[in-house]
Amino acid sequence: MAAHSCSYSALLLIICSVSVFIVADSQDTTLSGGHHAAAVEDNPQAATEAAEKTSEQPAVEERSWEATEVEEATLHEAAADKQDTPAPETEAPSPVPQPKDDFQEELVIRPLHSGDIYASFQFRTLWETDFMSGNKVSHYRLFPKSLGQVISKFSVRELHISFTQGYWRTMQWGQPFQPAPPGAELWVWFQDSVTDVDGTWKELTNVLSGIFCASLNFIDSTNTVQPSASFKPLGIGNVTDHRFLRYATLPREIVCTENLTPWKKLLPCGSKAGLTVLLKSEKLFHSSFHSQAVHIRPVCQDWQCKTTSWELRQTLNVVFDLHTSGQGKREWSLFKMFSRTLTEACPLASSSKIYIDITDDPQGELFELSPATPLLSQAMVLGDRRTFSVYDLTQPLTFGTVRSLNPLIRWKSSEGDMLRPLLHAERYVAGYGLQTGEIHTLMYNNHPYRSFPVLLLDTVPWYLRLYIHTLTVTSKGKDNKPSYIHYQPSKDRLRPHLLEMLVQLPPNSVTEVTVQFERALLKWTEYTPDPNHGFYVGSSVISSLVPSIVAMDTNITMDRPLFSSFFPCKEESSFFVRVYTEPLLVNLPTPDFSMPYNVICLTCTVVAVGYGSLYNLLTRSFQIEEPSPGLAKRLANIIRRMRGVPPL
Repeated sequence: MAAHSCSYSALLLIICSVSVFIVADSQDTTLSGGHHAAAVEDNPQAATEAAEKTSEQPAVEERSWEATEVEEATLHEAAADKQDTPAPETEAPSPVPQPKDDFQEELVIRPLHSGDIYASFQFRTLWETDFMSGNKVSHYRLFPKSLGQVISKFSVRELHISFTQGYWRTMQWGQPFQPAPPGAELWVWFQDSVTDVDGTWKELTNVLSGIFCASLNFIDSTNTVQPSASFKPLGIGNVTDHRFLRYATLPREIVCTENLTPWKKLLPCGSKAGLTVLLKSEKLFHSSFHSQAVHIRPVCQDWQCKTTSWELRQTLNVVFDLHTSGQGKREWSLFKMFSRTLTEACPLASSSKIYIDITDDPQGELFELSPATPLLSQAMVLGDRRTFSVYDLTQPLTFGTVRSLNPLIRWKSSEGDMLRPLLHAERYVAGYGLQTGEIHTLMYNNHPYRSFPVLLLDTVPWYLRLYIHTLTVTSKGKDNKPSYIHYQPSKDRLRPHLLEMLVQLPPNSVTEVTVQFERALLKWTEYTPDPNHGFYVGSSVISSLVPSIVAMDTNITMDRPLFSSFFPCKEESSFFVRVYTEPLLVNLPTPDFSMPYNVICLTCTVVAVGYGSLYNLLTRSFQIEEPSPGLAKRLANIIRRMRGVPPL
């Protein structure tokens, strides 16, 4: 009986197990059939097979396995077809847009006849975008985001800012590629949609002061002017309403590493690769002249100007002096100038080149260049056709087997004369005493037979009160009447003097512009911490279309070198030149700030002596003390006290 019950229990257990297995198998089959139906929901044949699966269980199992095998085979075949199919024939769901920005870098090295050497860095970033469309630009690749937000927020059409240490000696070095005055210079064109230009200008200067770590926040209405003709837009655009233009200078601004570091951070490669590895601060600032600038403007992409782009051009110009650099021999190399050599180009740059000017030495008689390069290039620069040896850093053969580029310029002879620049200017202060004075501006036209007009811009602080009736312009001892004069008088502590005039310079002549002024007496709180050093007056700006020796290139295509395509050229017979004079250092009537210190010391001494004596007399208490008795009297009083007798 027990054996029977055990066998019965085992039979029930087997039946339950088989039933559970069948139910689980049917559920798996149903799930697989459902997935297959979902995969081919648009296929009528798949729907028919699904109906047959519900009627016949064995057929369902068989067809489900067949479907799985076919499905796997189909996947493998698709993968194989995908590998065998070439990439261009692959259909992408959405085409990847091509990048609309471009970056180029150049270095121009020009040996000077004085034995010095001039190096000019040019970095250009082009971006095909529209900051003024109202759409927020959120993706930045090569263009710095900080400057893009400045353009968008303040509705800037053009922005030009420079920081310069030293003065460019035009008669010794010739014309620079990018002129700039000593100190800081900022001029901005705003969009015509800006309603409060002065308020926007003030906010913009504060923002730029933080970006470049400079003292631009000291720009206010007392050193800001609105030129009417001297500064035209350098980019595209026909609107030249000077109400949207602001110009200011800080001639006393000191340029140091704090300004160079944020300037380098605006570059796509920073200071890690490309030409920027040469920008070593301890070498750059140990030079005779150093200038760094940022220029933002809209430009055309092609000669028909069908598409436009925003151009960010960063320039850095430096002149190394032969004597201050400690060079005993007249030879220069990248390592001697910057203490570094080049090993690679910037990976993000589409073009990276070094140009060495060999125009003055076509036969190699003055200096020797090594390693020699077979690449030569000619460009129209400042009205002259210049020849350059070119090193293309994007080509691996440029670096040779040592993977390093260090061009060497070794002078053979010190002979040869430099061509005098056709236009240059000087300025100085004349007079004696601290009441009146006279400003002299000299403009030189060295062309032997051509005269040309120049536009002079003079900005004078309000504390130098100009006598505009004393303005004289003379050329070759004769009066030279300006054809255009724009004068805006100053207001004390509100705005400076603005003087613009168009003067025709005769050939081979010196034109002198003089005007008298009177020095104002400032409040004692308006003086600087070092008032005896003097007060700076910004440089004069001279703009002109100078006659060219050769026919200039008026094509605006982008295939020209960067250093020859900054100022737009619309005439073949002339080229644009901008010249800055020296800043002036003027002494004002200054009180003796040591006298208050002497007065304070004397007054404190008198008060301390007088008040101290009076205070002692009023607060001291007086007591009368009897003289002490003699020794005999004291002994007698002791004896009397012992005897009980009153003392004497």
